[in-house]
Amino acid sequence: MKIAIGSDHGGVTIREEIKQLMDEMGIEYDDFGCECDTSVDYPDYALPVAEKVASGEYDRGILICGTGIGMSIAANKVKGIRCALVHDTFSAKATRQHNDSNVLAMGERVIGAGLAREIASVWLTTEFEGGRHERRVSKISKYEA
Repeated sequence: MKIAIGSDHGGVTIREEIKQLMDEMGIEYDDFGCECDTSVDYPDYALPVAEKVASGEYDRGILICGTGIGMSIAANKVKGIRCALVHDTFSAKATRQHNDSNVLAMGERVIGAGLAREIASVWLTTEFEGGRHERRVSKISKYEA
């Protein structure tokens, strides 16, 4: 699995935690920034990550900003992206099993680093169940086309 990860200034700390987690898990990733603590625009980081996932260059993406809301809105504008804003492990598992989410968004100002690591770990290790859920995801893909 290959992951594209990015954040704006509001998600730098958790992004570093998730990178450390992926190192521990042996998951390959590329970091798309940002490398600052001054205000930047979240679409400048969400859109490139989402485009890399949508193109198939990366299997999944992880985005972090202050709340996760801006990142998820921007990422979901890219055709083929199913970005889920998640702040608990139950939803992390469900969005992979039932929605085949390919981008995870989290908010650093909403959750701490420990919970973010747990969420990312669950999301990275949970597979899509398919079955009846495939029909539902296919309806979204058909609408996008």
